[in-house]
Amino acid sequence: MKYLIAGLGNIGSEYENTRHNIGFKILDELANSSGIFFEQDRYAYKAEYKFKGRTFVLIKPTTLMNLSGKAVNYWLQKEKIPIERSLVITDDINLPFGKIRIRVKGSDGGHNGLKDIQKILNSSKYPRLRFGVGDEFSKGSQINYVLGKWSAEEEKDLTERIDLCVSAIKSFGTIGLARTMNQFNNK
Repeated sequence: MKYLIAGLGNIGSEYENTRHNIGFKILDELANSSGIFFEQDRYAYKAEYKFKGRTFVLIKPTTLMNLSGKAVNYWLQKEKIPIERSLVITDDINLPFGKIRIRVKGSDGGHNGLKDIQKILNSSKYPRLRFGVGDEFSKGSQINYVLGKWSAEEEKDLTERIDLCVSAIKSFGTIGLARTMNQFNNK
């Protein structure tokens, strides 16, 4: 069984440790802890992770955040993975820092990466893991906030929260979405 795990972010060193790149950061941790490596491929950096008889196709789109749908759609089709066995990982300003929320479907919540995925897939019915980055910004400063670096306080708890997301990804592929939602939502 194959699963597509798409961590959203922007390529380039200037975005490396920003809130908007949490999707990349989570997949990087999964790869590092598993001894696998990403290689540049079509529309994404790609790696394959094998776990309990499952194959997880991990992608970090190189299309830029706001055009993530092109990469997600391409890899779903190339790997012949049904949409319900995909998981999109993204930042969310509507959740407090570190809170994760896994859903079967939903709106884009104003997130341009999700908006593009929904447009390209012509559906809002795809699983997603949203990682809370908080909303500690003044009106009109949202872009600077999500493209900003983590605060020292956030950095302290980031590793533990990322590890929780890695566990949720493995759970998604082994025990299914419904049980994973019950186990990880509100943590």
